[in-house]
Amino acid sequence: MANEGVVAKGIARREEILEIALDVFARSGYRGTSLREVAEIAGLTQAGLLHHFGTRENLLVEVLRRKEQLGREEHPDVAGTPYGLSAALRNNTSTPGLVELHSVLATQAADESHPAHEYFTERYANMRARLSADLRRRASAGEFDSRIDPDRLATILVALADGLQVQWMLDGSIDMSAHFDELLGLLRADTAGPPVA
Repeated sequence: MANEGVVAKGIARREEILEIALDVFARSGYRGTSLREVAEIAGLTQAGLLHHFGTRENLLVEVLRRKEQLGREEHPDVAGTPYGLSAALRNNTSTPGLVELHSVLATQAADESHPAHEYFTERYANMRARLSADLRRRASAGEFDSRIDPDRLATILVALADGLQVQWMLDGSIDMSAHFDELLGLLRADTAGPPVA
């Protein structure tokens, strides 16, 4: 029984640290945040911080997981849909540091040995699968143009969202969700033109 209490306390402390890290990275970004800063705010040493996560990269991946979880909780009605991606892009303008963190880690995760590789591989596969299923349903209902392959479109929409984030980091005047929504409008069945040859 005492052991369960210790485990529960450790989990609660880890969650507290994760919330602090999420806030600090949202404000300061990948390059502007040090483990020392997160540890100090959490009332820990760097070693104490790493005790809960193992490595800096593991902490960063958990920060991204938490960000996604919060996004799904904030917009549960559109999670796993193109409109959910649009809502995420809109929300991301208020957390530029997390956009930077996501973009940097996604690039580094191309290396199979990077701690974020598995996270991003699974994340993109799950996103594409959920989007594809939703797009297939919408096409069957006549909402979206049924001539477009839902699997390919899901991949394109994920790439568009990530690409818009990179462009927005370079030019803050770009309205990510407006650009994304413009494409969604073109894909609606009621605006579809003649079949593409």
